[in-house]
Amino acid sequence: MNINFFFSALKFKNKKFKKIKTMVYSFIEIIIFIFGLCIGSFINVCIYRLPISKSIVHPGSLCPNCKKPIRFYDNIPVLSYFLLRGRCRHCSTPISCRYPLIELISGFFALFILSRFGLIIEGLIYYVFIASLIIITFVDIDHKIIPDVITIPGMLVFFVLASFGIPAMTYKDSIIGLLAGGGSLLAVAWTYHLITQKNGMGGGDIKLLAMIGTIVGWQGVIFTIFVASAAGTLVGILMMFRTQQSIKLAIPFGPFLSIGAVGYIFFGSKIIFWYFDIFGA
Repeated sequence: MNINFFFSALKFKNKKFKKIKTMVYSFIEIIIFIFGLCIGSFINVCIYRLPISKSIVHPGSLCPNCKKPIRFYDNIPVLSYFLLRGRCRHCSTPISCRYPLIELISGFFALFILSRFGLIIEGLIYYVFIASLIIITFVDIDHKIIPDVITIPGMLVFFVLASFGIPAMTYKDSIIGLLAGGGSLLAVAWTYHLITQKNGMGGGDIKLLAMIGTIVGWQGVIFTIFVASAAGTLVGILMMFRTQQSIKLAIPFGPFLSIGAVGYIFFGSKIIFWYFDIFGA
């Protein structure tokens, strides 16, 4: 449901209605933000458990140090962290500030999606996609792996959705995006290995870009590769200066691919149109 269309269809112009409209908007935004925070809490569970092959459903949340169950009132997104002063209630072990940070990231992305798409199924799909990228990003940072349990089912799910025109693309666009994403990185990895006899890119990155391609198409793949390469190069140079390590410093590429894909969802079309207007391509 597009909220703006709903209100404009009523065609009421008086101040009282505008006040009600603002209140409804604010209420929806609060609900969506809270929903995003709760999803962020689940994202934290996935980030912690998926790399060690633990169920994300059972058992319930535990303190990693003392293994005591975390009660529901100590598991409220963001709020509980501050009420507990960043420590476990039972053993006083410090809780990483990354937990509330990820919850906030998830909450704000929920608001961004609402602002960009409204309350429609397309927005929900993009939010699920972004939530998956958040998990992938932090797992890759921590363990330098990209979970197949997300990327492989993701390819199938997003392709099936594209077959029904959700989001607004065709199954042909989805297939081309998948092949362009997976094939381009596979070609780069194969060429690098042929020249150096070393593995320069993991299979997880290839499958991640293939999954990205199924939902953003081939144009989104090109945009994602460009942004990821530019961002990765910049961060790599900065890290080399900071750590005094050589150019062989290993940097996970998944986070940069995720940044590129998210950037395309929110800004890609505008940037592409701007490019064609400026250069007349």
